[in-house]
Amino acid sequence: MENRLGSRIRAFRKLKNLTQRELADRIHLSVAVLGAIERGAKTPSPHVLRAIGEALGIDEEELVGGIQGGGDTV
Repeated sequence: MENRLGSRIRAFRKLKNLTQRELADRIHLSVAVLGAIERGAKTPSPHVLRAIGEALGIDEEELVGGIQGGGDTV
């Protein structure tokens, strides 16, 4: 199954030239959890998703792009 939300988060992170460590530090999350979100193993909670959007400087709606998540919520 394709992990579109995680892929979008990874793509926006790379567009901003951020490493997983840099983004994780900005949103006060471990690199392991961020990696799990990008792989689709965990689904970010609304709070975490909002923090990711703010750290990347993009609107949460643009980040999600109408995608429903899968996996465990963090």
